[in-house]
Order: sequence, then structure tokens, then C-alpha cells
Amino acid sequence: MKRKFESVIMEGEEDMHNHGVSWWRGPLIGKGGFGSVYLANLKEPKSRNRIYPSVMAVKSAEVSESASLQKEKEVFDNLYDCPYILQCYGEETTTNKAGVMFYDVLLEYASGGTLASLIKQSGGCGLPELDVKRYTRSILQGINCIHSNGYVHCDLKPDNILLVSIGGSDGKFVPKIGDFGLAKKVVKSKKRKLGGSYIGGTTLYMAPETVIDHIQEAPSDIWALGCIVFEMFTGKKVWDSKPDMTTNELLEKIGECYEPPKMPSQISKDGKDFLKRCLVKKSAFRFTAEMLLNHPFLSGLGDNETCQLRGRYWRKNR
Repeated sequence: MKRKFESVIMEGEEDMHNHGVSWWRGPLIGKGGFGSVYLANLKEPKSRNRIYPSVMAVKSAEVSESASLQKEKEVFDNLYDCPYILQCYGEETTTNKAGVMFYDVLLEYASGGTLASLIKQSGGCGLPELDVKRYTRSILQGINCIHSNGYVHCDLKPDNILLVSIGGSDGKFVPKIGDFGLAKKVVKSKKRKLGGSYIGGTTLYMAPETVIDHIQEAPSDIWALGCIVFEMFTGKKVWDSKPDMTTNELLEKIGECYEPPKMPSQISKDGKDFLKRCLVKKSAFRFTAEMLLNHPFLSGLGDNETCQLRGRYWRKNR
């Protein structure tokens, strides 16, 4: 469990100091519904305090509006031992010169940006299949960890997959899952409640059962994974939505998904089959994360990267 502490902004909103750990709040690098994300640098990188890397990302919200961010921190705490989840280093409160208090969550910095930005750089052509395989396996390992700990992410999409450098001269990045603001704890019950429950997420990545019956469970994350893999392959979204299409029209299109989306012709047979196992309308027939990790599409990938990442993670967190 990471410790909680309070700090005060000493010299304007950029200079942060706490119990011998001092850092600068840098530029805004992202903004979402539950907080703003800033770059942060330690003022003394060689500090004896080893829990902080020299560069971090800090997600902040006013304390009065930070309930969702505090909930997200709890999810991070429960998933701390998975190297395919964005690492969380702690939490704190800060106060600006006007006396407004902020709740901050200190996170691993993803220097490679998001998977969405990488896909966009392909110019609509998609990524090489070997890269798709490698990224898919890492994302799946993160999803498997989330589901094994009794959570559903509920908002998996390329924007929430962060690319973290694994070091070395080859400049490789590993995708890690972030943004748990909408994550839900699975509540086991003999009776399933349908309708009336709050449904969050991004429409383009919602599963048919989420749209029709307001169900968000582990298979819903697998559908979203299928949408992400499709996008990595093609550079395009699963649903070919027109610019003037309303959200309700898009939801209706997803709900009427009598057949799986058309598979891209340029990908391998195993790649097509993998997508078909994810993009099944009936959630009961979708493969689980554990089953997908054993799919032939992901075979032939070495374990060197996994071992390297795990070694780096445990050295940091032992």
C-alpha cells in the first residue's frame, strides 16, 4: 500500500514539496472527466527516497470534486502488482496560493503517449501485424489481471492504453492500461439487475449487451479489446459512423449487431479468428482473457520482453 501524505505548494503552483520529496508540476499533458494530468519532475532525482521516479504524471482534481479520482486510486492499489497496469506511486493533497486544495495521484509517466496517437500516426493504414500481436498480448495480460482481481474496466479504448518505455537502446514501449475512473467491482449475485444502473464508457467501444441491457461485465471489456485490435490492424474504428450520426443512432447500430463487424481482408487467418472470438454479439460466447492469451494469434512471441518488464518492475517495488 502506498502512503498518503499532504503537501503545500511553496512557490506558486509549480513548486511542490513534501517531507524531503520535492517536485515541479510541469505542463498539462491530458484532461479527462475526473481530473487533469500534468508532467512532474523531481527537483532532486538522486534523493534517497526511491519510490519516486525522476519523471512522473500527476493526475489532479479539486478535493471537493475528487471522489472519482479517489475511487480510481483505490483500484490502482488493488492492481499494484501487475506490470501491465500503469503504476501508481501514491497520493497527496496540495494547496495553491488561493487556498484551494487539490487531490493528486502520482502515476507512471508514459513517454510514448497513447495507443490512439500511435494508430493515428499510421495514417489510416494500421500497425504491422507483429506489433499488433505484441501490443495485444500486453493489453490482454493487463485485462486478465483486472478481471482476476474482480474488476471490470468499463472504458477500454486506445486513448486509455499508455505506452511506457521499457528502456534499452531499441526504444521499445510496452502498452499499459490506465484511467480507471469508470472501473467497477464485480458483485456476485444470483439475480442480475438489468436497466436503471449507471453505464459509463465510450460509445464506439461499448458492447451490444451494454447498449441493450445496461450490462457491463468482464465480456464487455473483451468486446472493447476486439474494437482496439481491429483499430490497430486497420487504422479505422469498428463502426463506420458518419460525421452527422448522432449518439443514439450509433447506439442503435451497435444494439442491432446481428452479425459481427466485417473482418479486415489484409490480416492473417489467426488474426481474423482472434477478432471473431472477441466481437461476438452474445457475451456468453466470447472468449475470456485467459482463453485469448492461449489463442494461436499470440503464439510465437518470445518472453524476453515480459521477463525484462517484470524484472524492472520488481526492482522498483521490492
